[in-house]
Amino acid sequence: MGHWLADAEAAARAQAQGGWLRRFDPRYWTVDFPRPMMAGVVTTAVDALRVEALFYNRDDLAGLIWEAEDRRDHPLLRYETARDFRGVTLRFRWRSRGLKPLDAVHGPTLTLEGRDPEGRARAWYVRLWNYARGTPEDAEIRLDFAALAAGWTPGEGEGAYAGDLDRIMVSLAAPGYDAKPGRLAAPAEAWLELSGLRCDGPGAVLARGDAWLPPHGAGIATGYDDGYNQTPARLIGQIEALGYRGAICHYIGMSHYFRLRPDGVALRADEAAPVLNGPCRMWHADLLRRAAAAGLEVILSLSYEMLEAHCWEAWKQRFADGSPALTGWQPPSALLSPAHPGAMAYLQAVARALASLAVAAGVPVRVQIGEPWWWVRADGAIALHDAAARAVLGREAATVTQVRGAPPAAALAVLDRAGALLAASTAALRDAVKAVAPEAETLLLVYLPTLLDPATPEARRANLPAAWARPAFDRLQLEDYAWVTAGAAGASARGAEEAGARLGYPPERQDYLAGFVADAEAAAAAWPRIEAAAAAARARGVARLFVWALPQVARDGFTRFGEEEGAMDAFDEVDFPLALGREAQVAPGFSTSIVTSAAGHEQRNSAWAEARLRFDAGPGVRSEADMARLLAFFRARRGAARGFRFRDPFDSSSAADNGVPSPTDQRLGLGDGQRTDFPLLKLYGEGDPQGRRITRPVAGSVRVSLDGVERLAGWQLAPGGLIRFAAPPAPGAIVRAGYRFDVPVRFAEDRLEVNRAAFGAGIATSVPLVELREA
Repeated sequence: MGHWLADAEAAARAQAQGGWLRRFDPRYWTVDFPRPMMAGVVTTAVDALRVEALFYNRDDLAGLIWEAEDRRDHPLLRYETARDFRGVTLRFRWRSRGLKPLDAVHGPTLTLEGRDPEGRARAWYVRLWNYARGTPEDAEIRLDFAALAAGWTPGEGEGAYAGDLDRIMVSLAAPGYDAKPGRLAAPAEAWLELSGLRCDGPGAVLARGDAWLPPHGAGIATGYDDGYNQTPARLIGQIEALGYRGAICHYIGMSHYFRLRPDGVALRADEAAPVLNGPCRMWHADLLRRAAAAGLEVILSLSYEMLEAHCWEAWKQRFADGSPALTGWQPPSALLSPAHPGAMAYLQAVARALASLAVAAGVPVRVQIGEPWWWVRADGAIALHDAAARAVLGREAATVTQVRGAPPAAALAVLDRAGALLAASTAALRDAVKAVAPEAETLLLVYLPTLLDPATPEARRANLPAAWARPAFDRLQLEDYAWVTAGAAGASARGAEEAGARLGYPPERQDYLAGFVADAEAAAAAWPRIEAAAAAARARGVARLFVWALPQVARDGFTRFGEEEGAMDAFDEVDFPLALGREAQVAPGFSTSIVTSAAGHEQRNSAWAEARLRFDAGPGVRSEADMARLLAFFRARRGAARGFRFRDPFDSSSAADNGVPSPTDQRLGLGDGQRTDFPLLKLYGEGDPQGRRITRPVAGSVRVSLDGVERLAGWQLAPGGLIRFAAPPAPGAIVRAGYRFDVPVRFAEDRLEVNRAAFGAGIATSVPLVELREA
């Protein structure tokens, strides 16, 4: 599978060659607000949008935002940056309920954020009521950005400069807003509808990339915590345009879906129905409807995580010292205890709510239970010590403080009981979904690097319980991004095999989530590894593949190309007839552009990191029998359609003299304690050697050493010329190898000319071959 990371230059080309949109298109507005309030935006027509909001505090303020620079879409789909708003007029109808009215103090205000004509950063505050005709809750508004004035009274404020803006924002507040700290008397729900949105003027049209990639066989993962502030129409549009099909694996998140109620000075998750807040219900109903219209199914996912600030203290998993189990996110999330009846009743209510959303949308009900586990810290401490867990697990639980190494027998029994408790909690979630929709598909997602950590081998008793075995769930979903991005492909392969065997889900009942890249700086190294892991999952027969996740795909410009039918068969594992190839001519070549100045100086740029070989096998054809063998081989390869192995008569060994390979011939890299895969390499030259990837080693010829000592076991030769260790080499260990190898080639042309008269006269037949780039 090919891929590409599109960048800002690619975005500019896409905009220059692509389509357009009208500025202020409803799909591209966003919302922003402080915690703990909530808001969401959806499109209701091609020229209309709706915002719903839920306010808790007297100083809660939401913003409906248009950004001058598109920082959210994939580079091939972004609209152009346009900071000058002076050439446009925006018109719309305003209708609202539950908000400060247009004519009130602290009423809806248009904030222009940017720079003044001298380049100084500043903001202007424009009272919308000054540009409205109608009532404070139902009005027609016209905004000429070249003639806006800040201030309260029409005609008395200073002019607002709209020539260099970063964004515009319409502020929305509850009737009880007074900009002071403290709670509202009761949570306040509100909505706003803008309809008839129309932008006119010379700056009304923006260039936009309109790439449309063919389907490539993968679905996509998304999360509400990442996409809550955008419209579902925008997200679904990206997903379709980037070639993702089949299903969306959508995580409800841990921080934006719930309603809240007071608990002293804190706000905690409200167990009373409806458990999902209004903006969340509106947003997900729109997501499900739009996904169905695009031919996409949605798997709705929930987890045992909740934003720590809003999680009831009694619900939290805890370590032996009483500290809560918290993730590394900022702000952190807490892990809900599978033993706490209230926490699990709440999760079951969330599961029923998700299933009900799908039923109401008229789409298949698919619900994933994501990453259920007892939290294990990096030091091996396990969070089995909340009061509810200790009450169920018994007194012995107090002695099970960590799971590194080999815990005593009594601890193993506690871990087994913890696993049974976890499995019972997930079964209850499954049953809650089935109670709403008996035909629903339920899925279990497990994160293998934690569950199968070799440093905590007995933790799987608690976190990968046997009761999860098929048919407990309809499908098993696997993710292992820490292994993949660290280059530990061997651990990934072994983990998938072990999980499948332990739980009894065959590959056709498994899904694989490939990704993700937490740090943009790691994108160039991580995405090729993720793509390789996706290919490995396909090779082992996994039915569905999801790229995780859309925000990172858009941020990094990850662009996936189509899976071709029969791509795995495009190379035949056969040798070119050796006798015919021994006399071949060899021509290595590079691609170098050379610019010569008027003074005769040269500037050279090498476009290829490795040479590409060309061969002519014609000199080896010396008889009519040879000619017959060649023609048969050419026909079997269908001309240039299929690749094959070719033995370079001058360079087919890792040894410098093309002699017998030794296990220390070529340095492959250094161990780091995590990496298990080391590609075969051959280096040419001294100082700054030219490296060559070897993808077709000869079976049985490969020898491997660590720190100069040959290893006869503990590794295997994986497809693509990879040395895959069973355990990662220690940090600093030097990995070397020796081998014989072939060159992957194809016939250079679809025609092979043979002339008996010329052959009889001693004129050699030309049989051109060209190297295939496989890495």
